[in-house]
Formats: sequence, C-alpha cells, structure tokens
Amino acid sequence: MTIQSEPADGGLSAIISERRQLINLAYRLLGSLAEAEDAVQETYARWYALTPQQREAIEVPGAWLTTVTSRICLDLLGSARARRERYVGEWIPEPLPDGVEWFSGRPGGTGVDPAERVTLDESVSMAFLVVLESMTPAERVAFVLHDVFRYSFAEVAEIVGRTPAACRQLASSARRRIRSSQALATPPVQQASIVGDFKKAWEAKDIDALIGLLDPNVTVVADGGGLASTMVRPIEGREQVARYAIDIAGRLSHMTFLECTVNGQPGLVARQDGVTVTVMAFQVVDGRIKHIWAVRNPEKLRPWAI
Repeated sequence: MTIQSEPADGGLSAIISERRQLINLAYRLLGSLAEAEDAVQETYARWYALTPQQREAIEVPGAWLTTVTSRICLDLLGSARARRERYVGEWIPEPLPDGVEWFSGRPGGTGVDPAERVTLDESVSMAFLVVLESMTPAERVAFVLHDVFRYSFAEVAEIVGRTPAACRQLASSARRRIRSSQALATPPVQQASIVGDFKKAWEAKDIDALIGLLDPNVTVVADGGGLASTMVRPIEGREQVARYAIDIAGRLSHMTFLECTVNGQPGLVARQDGVTVTVMAFQVVDGRIKHIWAVRNPEKLRPWAI
C-alpha cells in the first residue's frame, strides 16, 4: 500500500494521526460507531504488542494499521449474522449527528473511475449503510476499500486474502446491489422541506397531510434493541404508516421534535427531558418519503448526548 505516514518509531504521534481514517473506515464497514471504536482500539493494541524491532521493520505504519483494522472488521462481519439473530427486533446501523468530519479517501490514492466511486455523503447515508448490510462480508470490505477509500484491487487483495481479480468481482457485485437499490436523488433542500412538512403534519396529527407526503409503498423500521419500546416488525404502506404515526403522536406529547442532520441527510430527533430518545433517518424519492428508519436503542444514541 502507498499510504504516507510518519516513520515507524513506535511513538504515539507516529500512529495517532491515522485514527480518524481508521474510525471512518471501520464505521462504514460495521455500521456501528461503538464497534468501529472497539476495532480501532484492538488495532492499536496489536500495534503496541509488537516488539520495537517489529514496529521498526514496518515501513508504512498507516498501511499496517489499515490492513489490521480491515481484517478485524472482516472477522466481525463474519460473525454479525449470529449476533443479529440474537438481537431483539430489527437492527439498524447506528445514526450519527451532524458535525462529524467524514473523511473519505486517502492521500496518494490510486485513480478510480469516477463513475464507480460513490460520493462522500452517499457513503454515510442511512440508505447506503442499510444496503451495505445486505452484502457478504467480503463484498462489503472490497467495495468500501475500493469505491469509497480508493484502494487498488491489488491492495484490497492483500487485506481480504483473495486475488485482485476476485476482489474486482466482489466490488462489482456489491456495486450492482447499490445500483439496484439507488433511487433518483432528491436535492437536499427539497429533502429538508419534506421532512419538515412531515414533522409539522405529525405534530398536528393531520393524517391526510401525512399520507400526501408518503410514498404508497413507504416502510418504517424501528430499532429498540430490546432496551426501548418500539414496534417489532416493519410497517408498510402509507395509510398504515400514517395511522401509526398519528397513534404514537398522541402518546408523545411530552417530547420535543427537532429537525437535524442524520448521517449527512435531513432527519428528525425526539428529545425527552433534554435526552435524545429517538433518531429518525429518511429516504426521499421523487418528492415522497420512501423509507423511515427510527433508532431508539439508547446504546446507539451515545453520539447524540448533549
């Protein structure tokens, strides 16, 4: 790999500068900031477990750290299916607030066809992360490393333990999943306006206005993780979703709803007694709300604490 970094002197300054990149990579791979932080912590633990002579023999510490973090994430993704089966209810990627400095790519990265590269905002949107969840671990790692972080397939092959040709196929398969799920992009200003109208209609308990804002096949998925009350299964259809929204609006009069940026997209946050209790992400397609993801699991709301 060709990541530029300071000399491998084993000092803290030589590797701490890589932490931001590692966290951003691990979050995209795992969909969880908590797990991403654990993966990076384990990476640093392995670095300091090396002898001084072993560290000095590593010419590019950043490349070594990236490789180890990616392999740790690959292992975690391999066991994710079993962990998801034990999870109570639906599992949604951990939402992150505005202000996070999303770092994508790397200095000196090899050229990638712009048509094959996702944009920075796309790579952290909830809709994008949900699609990543449908991929195999190898597909996800190959796609994120190549299309988002611009590693060559030769470099990806070193990380996932497959040939460059195989990694190219993995990324291509992942790209087809992304394209098949991609909706026509709605301008951010229009998205924000629609989410704002949804908030107003919800607070006013205006079911007709809500129905008018929702796609006929809209879905709502909620994640309580067994730690917060929520619906057990997704709700589909705009009439059903609108009725559900009106029903819970009557029970949430003590909450305050705020328009916020969620993973780079317009969203809503519900706060009770100054504490964030729900974060909602939206996908807007052709001027209508197509998907709503509501995260209520308090363990996934740590970044929203003020």
